[in-house]
Amino acid sequence: MENGAKIDNKAIGQRIRNERENLGLSREEFAEMVGLSDYYIGQLERGERQMSLPVLVKVSNCLHVSLDFLVFGITSGSAGSVNEPDNDGTYNVNANGEISSLLEKCSPKELELFKKLIKTILPYLQV
Repeated sequence: MENGAKIDNKAIGQRIRNERENLGLSREEFAEMVGLSDYYIGQLERGERQMSLPVLVKVSNCLHVSLDFLVFGITSGSAGSVNEPDNDGTYNVNANGEISSLLEKCSPKELELFKKLIKTILPYLQV
């Protein structure tokens, strides 16, 4: 970091909140996943607290975003980022289409259930 560059805790907090909400997690659910209190998570999201490096890494891993993205908002050049959709807003998760072909057989209600399941388990996966 350059001399004089300042960490913007409010911007970091907003990115945490946005990513948490994108995963469909409540603050309480997210806090449980990272082993922190929901009150502390609220303080982070409002930019009232600055987190330690170990907490920053936990949050980053749980949200599946890079440290650069959380701290500086940098998304370009982040190899393998889970949170960068294609131009049409979809994610190219499986190039051979196996998942797509399985999902095509599901009803809208089943698709919604799968979406909720994926959003629930995604933060627990280790990249």
